Amino acid sequence: MNFTIRPGTKADFKDIWRLLKDLAIHEKMLDEMIVTYEELERDAFSQEPWFESLLAEVPEENKEGFKIVGLAVYFYTYSTWKGRSVYLEDLYVMPEFRGFGIGKNLLSTLAKVVKEKHCVQLELSVLGQNNRSRAFYSGLGAQDITLRDGWHSLRFDAQSLKNVIL
Repeated sequence: MNFTIRPGTKADFKDIWRLLKDLAIHEKMLDEMIVTYEELERDAFSQEPWFESLLAEVPEENKEGFKIVGLAVYFYTYSTWKGRSVYLEDLYVMPEFRGFGIGKNLLSTLAKVVKEKHCVQLELSVLGQNNRSRAFYSGLGAQDITLRDGWHSLRFDAQSLKNVIL
């Protein structure tokens, strides 16, 4: 299959939004997607963006009329023990375009960004029940640090944060 990987631009935002919604539907978590279209667009393309994206594009529109068929959403973090890091928030390829190397190429392109930015690691989270994704990442060398190091991911949601603020 012929496709290209490139950075997302503001002109691509409708497709970025569409793919992120598709991902939420695919994971059966659409009700947890509370960010608005306007907020996400602002955060992606402001003067100091909160995240960046890579897009997979095919040369011709598919049956639904889309050329953008996959994306990777990422942002920069920092480890005081390791140094610069990148966090992969989302990697998604439309179901009918899976199995052609698009996801692997998105990840490979992101790995090049990690290297170019002198980052030392790429981190991500995968839902426990998403065995296919877990196998995909581990097959490429990702380590499950929950099992290996005993690290657990924790989160304060908006309500929990109210309990922390003094």
